[in-house]
Amino acid sequence: MPSAWAQELEYLPDSPLSSDSSLDEDEVNRRMTPHWASYQAILKIRGIRLETVRDVKEFYEKHLQHHGPELSVSHSEYLHICENQDGDALCPDAGLRDNLFRGFRICDGTKVMVKAVHLFSREYEIIRFLSAPRLRCDPMNHTIPVLDFIEVVDDDIVFIVMEEWSSQLMTDAPCCMKLFLAALRQCIEHAVFMHKHRIAHLDISLRNLLTDYNGHYAYIDFELSRRYTKTSKPLICGYRGTEVPPECERGAVTDPYKIDVWALAVLVLRACKVCMHDFARLQSFIPDC
Repeated sequence: MPSAWAQELEYLPDSPLSSDSSLDEDEVNRRMTPHWASYQAILKIRGIRLETVRDVKEFYEKHLQHHGPELSVSHSEYLHICENQDGDALCPDAGLRDNLFRGFRICDGTKVMVKAVHLFSREYEIIRFLSAPRLRCDPMNHTIPVLDFIEVVDDDIVFIVMEEWSSQLMTDAPCCMKLFLAALRQCIEHAVFMHKHRIAHLDISLRNLLTDYNGHYAYIDFELSRRYTKTSKPLICGYRGTEVPPECERGAVTDPYKIDVWALAVLVLRACKVCMHDFARLQSFIPDC
């Protein structure tokens, strides 16, 4: 009979970037690669239109009007490819993973990001939980705003329709210290909020932090996240997220919440570097204990 300690120990996949390794989770938590054209009609019925070649061409034409020949070579090549296609054909962004697609909300033109996940995945369970009305109104909940969940039950797939925010956290560097501290506060608040509800994000990093440029910051990407409802002292082993604590590097059994705390500290340090702030200066804002 397994011990209580063994029952609480969980082994995680080697990498968040691959779901095909021998240590990965079961089928429902694999990263999906849907045939997006097959779901256009379903999404359109729910008021979402995926980005087409025509949309991309119009975007770059407007960009050229405002910025002239400053368009980068890579973007120019991308535009050249689009010119040889049907304007109504879908135009996936080469910089996005296969389970993501840009689009628009038909009623008002709001830009959205659509993510495909398995209907029975942990990611869907967690993002749906965090987006519930009773939690969404909590000021400490800084989950990316979700506009709709579009389930295709026959295919065991769900499309999570989110507002499209930017990964460029600050438009200018160095940025205002007040804005910088406000951003860090939201990062810390959301980690506390998740842990309060027994959720470990397990991939806190700058690349999983977005902004709407209106003073709001949000966490994304819950592919590695876990919600621990059956134990108060979870333990994991084999963790390989973006920011890996030293004990995980050594293969030690670790508290998943402490992994988030480590990753959050690294995020603060990296944010200081990106936004050109001296970490020593931030210490002056921290009261003595």
